[in-house]
Amino acid sequence: MITFENLSKSYGKLQVLNNISAQFNTNQVVSIIGPNGSGKTTMIKCLLGMVIPDSGRILVDGQPVIRQWEYRNKIGYMPQISRFPENMKVKQLFDMMRDIRKTTKKPDHELYDLYNIGAMCEKSLGSLSGGNKQKVSAALACLFDPEILVLDEPTAGLDPLSSEILKTKILKEKSKGKLILISSHIMSEIDELADDIFCLVDGNFRFYQSIESIKEVTQETRLGKAIAKMMAV
Repeated sequence: MITFENLSKSYGKLQVLNNISAQFNTNQVVSIIGPNGSGKTTMIKCLLGMVIPDSGRILVDGQPVIRQWEYRNKIGYMPQISRFPENMKVKQLFDMMRDIRKTTKKPDHELYDLYNIGAMCEKSLGSLSGGNKQKVSAALACLFDPEILVLDEPTAGLDPLSSEILKTKILKEKSKGKLILISSHIMSEIDELADDIFCLVDGNFRFYQSIESIKEVTQETRLGKAIAKMMAV
C-alpha cells in the first residue's frame, strides 16, 4: 500500500534520511522507532507531502505521490503536537475539515463521541488543555474513515482512560484491514499495538522485523530489552 524507494533528504550538510526503502501493507500496524533525530518525523512528513525528498520516491497504491494531493484523502494524520488556530472554536474546526474533504463516505464519529467532544464544541481551541487537543486531533484523524492512519506519539498527553480508548480504536481499525503507522517511544504501547517495527538510526535504516521475530532472535520477552539488544549489534 505504501512504498518508500531509496528516499533521501538532507538539510545542508545534515543527512536526515539516507536511501530509505520500505514496504508497508494493509492490515498491518507498523511502529517507526529510533532515537531522537533519527529521521522518523521527516519520513512521515515526506509521506504527507509536507517535506519534499531530495531523491527517491514514495508510492501509495502504486502511484507516486510527490507533488500530488489526491492520495492524502486516504490518510488520517495525528501529529505529536497539534497546532490549531487558537481563536477558532472546536465546532468550526470540524465543520471546516468536513468542507475541505467533501467526502461521500459515512463519517466515523466513534472517537468524537467517546471523547465527548460535543461538550467542547463552543470552546476555542486555544483554551483547551493539551490532553483535550490530543482528543480533538485523534477524532479528526479518524473522522473520514481513512484507509491509512499515521499517528505520531498518539497517546502523549492523554490520561490513562483516554489512552485505552485510543488504543482500542487503533486495534479496531486494524481489524478492518487498514494500514496504521505509529511513531512512539513507549515500548509497552508498541508491544501492545504493533505487528512490526521499522527502525531508523541517524537517518539510516537499521532493521524492519516483526515483534515476534525480534523477541525470538534476542531471547527477550520484554520488547524494550529486545530492541536495545537489536540496536547494540
